[in-house]
Amino acid sequence: MHVKKGDKVRVISGKDKGKTGVILAGFPGKDRVLVEGVNIVKKHTKPNQENPQGGIVSVEAPIHVSNVMLIDPKSGEPTRVGYTFEEKDIDGAKHLVKYRVAKKSGEIIDQVSKKKIEKGGSSD
Repeated sequence: MHVKKGDKVRVISGKDKGKTGVILAGFPGKDRVLVEGVNIVKKHTKPNQENPQGGIVSVEAPIHVSNVMLIDPKSGEPTRVGYTFEEKDIDGAKHLVKYRVAKKSGEIIDQVSKKKIEKGGSSD
């Protein structure tokens, strides 16, 4: 998925189009994300320990990940997400570091992964 927990996103389609929020949870198996303050639904709850009265509660429901775009940290506009790789020398060993990049500004968002490069041998 191009977004992850803690990212600030804007909804680009659906009933909440134009709203912004922070991702509270991601469900990669279902390609859905839970965004703060977006897709509010009414849920009927039975009385329980936390809510002895029961009743109707408003909760956020997940939306499809294709309906959100990451907010560019530099410009504040929605942007697509790209990936870039960089070789780094960490503690005398070469590592291949993968970064998420905002397509609009080219700014690095965060580091995704780090993999040690083995010396010699082919990668076929």
